[in-house]
Order: sequence, then C-alpha cells, then structure tokens
Amino acid sequence: MSVENSKNLWILTEERPKIDVLKQIILKFTGDYKIAASAGGDMRIVPILNNRKFSFTYELTGFHCDRINKILIKTVSGHSSFVDYLIFYQEKEPNPSADIPIYAIEETKTDDSESRNTGVYQRCSKFVYLDIFYPDTRKIMLYNLHIKQKKSQTETNIFGTRMLLTLNVEILGKTIENENDKPFLSIDELIEFKGSMREPPAGNVPINITKNNDTIYISGRLYKSGGLSHDPSIGALSIIAATLRKLGWHGKIVITEHGLSQKNIGSKNKFILIANKINILIDGLVVPKTEQHKGYWYYDIKGEKLGTIFIHLLVENFTDGRSIYENHAGCERGYFLTSSDEPITIKKYTNRSEYKKGDKSKIINLPDLTLLDPVRKEILNIEGEMFGNKLKGIEQLSLFGAFENIYIKRHYPDYAITRSVVLYGGDKGNETAETEVGFVLESDGNLILGVKAPEIFRDAIKRLRDFWS
Repeated sequence: MSVENSKNLWILTEERPKIDVLKQIILKFTGDYKIAASAGGDMRIVPILNNRKFSFTYELTGFHCDRINKILIKTVSGHSSFVDYLIFYQEKEPNPSADIPIYAIEETKTDDSESRNTGVYQRCSKFVYLDIFYPDTRKIMLYNLHIKQKKSQTETNIFGTRMLLTLNVEILGKTIENENDKPFLSIDELIEFKGSMREPPAGNVPINITKNNDTIYISGRLYKSGGLSHDPSIGALSIIAATLRKLGWHGKIVITEHGLSQKNIGSKNKFILIANKINILIDGLVVPKTEQHKGYWYYDIKGEKLGTIFIHLLVENFTDGRSIYENHAGCERGYFLTSSDEPITIKKYTNRSEYKKGDKSKIINLPDLTLLDPVRKEILNIEGEMFGNKLKGIEQLSLFGAFENIYIKRHYPDYAITRSVVLYGGDKGNETAETEVGFVLESDGNLILGVKAPEIFRDAIKRLRDFWS
C-alpha cells in the first residue's frame, strides 16, 4: 500500500467508537507504514453537520499526520458474522462491494479472569468467516482490557491464541507469555496440545480431536435453544478446522457429538457458511450448500443504536458529562463505572435461581445508555428505540428500578435519576409531544430535542451547532 499521497483513514464499525481504541488503531497504522504522527491533548469524536443536519459521519480531531487527510468514522453492520472494525486508507468513502480494507480488527475487553470461551473462542469464527471475503486483509485481535489481566493464561486461552497466530491474526493490547506466543507448526502438535488440556465439567461435551487415516474427527456440541446456535462451540470448531486446513490437512474434517438433527441446519447459519468454505462435514447429516452473501458489510441506516451512539458521543465530546454504562443495541455490553471509576460487571438477575425457576421479575432490565451529568448532579438512564416503536421505548423506562437500586443509588447516592427515550428514524420534523422522549435523530439527520429534553442534551447540541457555524 502506498502512503506517498495524503488520503483519508476510514474507520467503519458497528460498535460505539472509543478514543482509546481509535488511538491504538491509528498508532498501528502509522507504525506499520512508518509515518510520523502526533496527537494533541484534546482528541474528540465530532459528528459532522451539513446544513445543521448530521451527515452520519464522525471525524476524529486532535490528531495530526502529513499522510492522513482526515480520520472519518461511520457506523456499519455485517450481513452475518462481523468484526468490530474495518480500516480503509483511501480518499473516497469505502464501497461495500468494491474496496478492500487494510485491517480487520476484533476488539474485546474480556480476559481469562471473566471468561475462557468469550475472550478467544466466541470471536474466532469472525476471522474464519472474514477470510471468505478478504483473505489478504491484515487481521488483528485487539484486547482493550479494562480489568487487570490474569498473570497466568488458561489452557483454553493459550490454545485459542496459538491458533489465531497460526492463522496470521495479530494480537494487540495483551501480554502473551513467551512459551505461549508461538503458532502451531504441525497438525500433530495441535492435536497433542488439545489432548493434553483438562476435560470440561461432567455433562459438557468435550472438544476432542482424533486423526484416523484420511479423516479428522472433532467432537463438540452445536445444538442449543432449538438450533445450531452454540456460539462458543461454533467459534472453537470453526477455528480448529481452519487451523488444520492452514497446517496442510486436505482430508475430511467431521464434527461429532454435535447434538443436531437435519431440521436444525439452515443454509444461512454462519457455521454452515464456514463449513462450505473450508469443507467441514457434520456426522450423520447433510451440510446444505449455501449461497454466499454478496457482500461482507453495509452502511447501517436503520438501527436504533444510531440515535443512542450519537447522543453518547455528543455528550462525551461536547460537555463535561460521560457515560457510566453502555449497552447499545448490537454492541458489546460495557462495564458499570462506579464513582471511583472502578469497572464492574452488571449481573443479569437479582436472583438467578428464582429466575431459572420461572420468576421472570428477577431479571435486571438494563438501559441502553447511562449518562452522568456532573454539573447538575443528574444521572440519565436512556432507552433507545426506532421512531415507530416510541411507545415501546416509553414503556421500557418503567423497568429500570432494579438496575437503579442495585447500582446507581449505591454508587451515586447524591445524584438525581432521570429516565429518557432516544429515538432514531422518522422524518420531516416529526415533533413528539411525549415528555419521556428526550431526543430524536431523524433518518435525514435532523436533530430534534424533546419538549422536556435533559439540559445536558440541549447544551451538547448547542455546542455542536456552534462548532460548525
């Protein structure tokens, strides 16, 4: 890739863009291509307005590089399994069907201390699926850890990491012990390592790998909740099979003890798409032939998160406010930040055993976004919805009691709590009389404040308009 001329760096993501992650992406780019760059003390993610309307593009300001004209960010989604960030270096806005990213980056904040499977396995299938569309794109697993990394990695994490390295996936943001930072060199080495790992608890189907002449058998349960949806196993079996192929295995790969019946298998499931691509068989069943998606990604113009991500970034970049919890639709759920900035994981239930027995009132209903306004000592719990589902969003506000009692009142006892709905969609100045609606981002980019919009929303939008005036 040439960097002789100044071009734009396009960062496409289905996540809420974060300054610390963007810094790592830019430093990776400038380091790989030996480009001088400097960052000011006030990096901001700024929504770009055209004629006072949001253009659905953000610009990262406060970063200077002679070879980067602008750093532009847009919200996208995948047709199926999708990494968190696609990076393009070009002048024009990326075309989903024509342009090839220079980097594909999966971000995780999960370490062994929280989950053995989510940190590696559950994300591995994303790189295998990505390879169908962009085999030459550089692939990166970025650990954006918010909690202290465990001193010693679990066997599961070591196994997954070594497979990622075998598939030429780079690891950033995480220390890897020297003896664990090597790719596998042979099929037998991989099988031997997996065989030496501790078995899972009784009742779980262990992932075992057995080589027999021209066939490798891999056991692993794929059935869950009435179909092929066991995400950790999908990730584990996908990357094991892909790594075996990478190491030169040309024989059969057969998944056993999967728990599936023929009716459970649909041609659009991501595992079936991968199975077609790298020739995986499912014991006793016929793997349907699939029609590959025409593209890997598309610009998101219909998701409710367009509204909540916009107000999140606006408040954090144009006021003294900040988010203390985020759960944007389709994005990775964040930690709850205490008054001392300690990140803690939100529980799913007030009483898990009672919930499992059927008492659905024991679940903790979560907002899509929680904002802290330090000026007014107010905390806003926000529900995001599409404009057409406005009443559904308003109804959801009444369910935040457990979340507020357990987390907010405990860690922010001196703050008032307000609940508000943020909507995306609608057009032509659709005013809303409901006082619960604080903000509407219309589909044409128009910014509409509710009749009783939180003051921090009013401040943020005024300052954004002043910035562009």
